[in-house]
Amino acid sequence: MSLQSVTTRVLFYPTLLYNVLMEKVSRRKWYDRIDDTVILGALPFRGMSEMLIKEENVRGVITMNEEYETRHLCHNSQQWEALGVEQLRLSTVDFTGVPTLEHLQKGVEFVHKHQEKGNSVYIHCKAGRSRSATMVAAYVIERHKWKPDVAMSFIAEIRPHILIRNSQQQMLEKFYLLVTNQEAPGYGG
Repeated sequence: MSLQSVTTRVLFYPTLLYNVLMEKVSRRKWYDRIDDTVILGALPFRGMSEMLIKEENVRGVITMNEEYETRHLCHNSQQWEALGVEQLRLSTVDFTGVPTLEHLQKGVEFVHKHQEKGNSVYIHCKAGRSRSATMVAAYVIERHKWKPDVAMSFIAEIRPHILIRNSQQQMLEKFYLLVTNQEAPGYGG
């Protein structure tokens, strides 16, 4: 196991506790609705599932976490399925991880599939700040053909504590070029 993996595992519970406390003592919400389909949030604890299904019409969940992060706190794919919810796991390392272009495309396709059915999709990581915010930005970019900075600003208006890191922004730039059928500078002929 790499030093990065060890570090993220060691920091998982202390940073999760920090997120829980921030939700209690600040204006941060555990989740925020981005539009009629997408909800951006922190870990959907098992005790929240029924409320998310009944009150928010969640029928799809995109999990950006690695398996160890959700093992004891959240439903697994089979448990979600038993509740009538489809889960898509797009594992991305906490703190430094960047969703791949393939993951961004799969996530956006998953959202559109549920959007066509009138369902909501809960997109989450541990805190709903970086990995999941990057996925939501990809959805917003694809849907509106907005540049990444515009998409990130739109999301930040709704969920001010998002933190999309430089490496994640670079991936969103590549995603934008892909969905707008443009070539990246310096590529092609």
